[in-house]
Amino acid sequence: MEFLDVVRRRKTTNGPFLPDPVTEEHQRLLIEAASRAPSQLNSQPWRFVLVEDRATIGKIAEISGTSMTTAMSNGTFFERYKPYFRFSQAEMDAKRDGMLFDRMPAPLRPFTSQAFTPHGQKLMNLLRVPHTLGEENRRLVEGSPLLIGVLLDRAENRPGELSSFYSVFSMGAAMENLWLTTVELGMGVQFISFPMEVPGQWERVERLLRVPDALQLMAVYRLGYVAEGAARPPIDWTSRERKQPSQFVFRETCEAPQQGWDVS
Repeated sequence: MEFLDVVRRRKTTNGPFLPDPVTEEHQRLLIEAASRAPSQLNSQPWRFVLVEDRATIGKIAEISGTSMTTAMSNGTFFERYKPYFRFSQAEMDAKRDGMLFDRMPAPLRPFTSQAFTPHGQKLMNLLRVPHTLGEENRRLVEGSPLLIGVLLDRAENRPGELSSFYSVFSMGAAMENLWLTTVELGMGVQFISFPMEVPGQWERVERLLRVPDALQLMAVYRLGYVAEGAARPPIDWTSRERKQPSQFVFRETCEAPQQGWDVS
């Protein structure tokens, strides 16, 4: 596959993976790609933990699912991220960022305009939408054949120092390499973020993975092979749109937007 094709096809997998284990060869390729990322002074501050044990994955799935239900029931998730939710193609065309919820159960569609109001929150709780989403999230994580925890060496990640910026920047580059490699290998990947949204839940994940004091768990991802034509979840979104270059690129100074590159 051509490199630019891989970049353009990169995406987050919202649905289930095939049950097939990720081969050891592919696991090694993913880690090799990550390790090829640039880092300040070749410090290579990243560390990875590969998890295939079904019991551990099941426990992390339970933490993720209940965290999602909690964050969506008490309104903290919607309040924090409401600038990025789109409920119509027209809104997405105007904004060109965020997530377009283009697949929702029919009973919920009339209420999307109230999603960020107290009334809308009560309605969603009454309809058990947070519980439904949390349970779906638990099943997705539990059905994943592989989890990858991304950690940083605390000796490199010193808050308030430039080394901290460098190390986090390097971790992002390493994960982008890994993410692009999943496209080449016919795999999907998704960030397991909800345990980070609820106090105390991320610490539970750290204890399960026995993270030592010398390392900091920065993220956990679920990975697996993707079936062609797999059914989408009952509540799903897309995020394929990108801003036009004139919205984020400047020429010579930050006062002059790039002209002539936008695509109609």
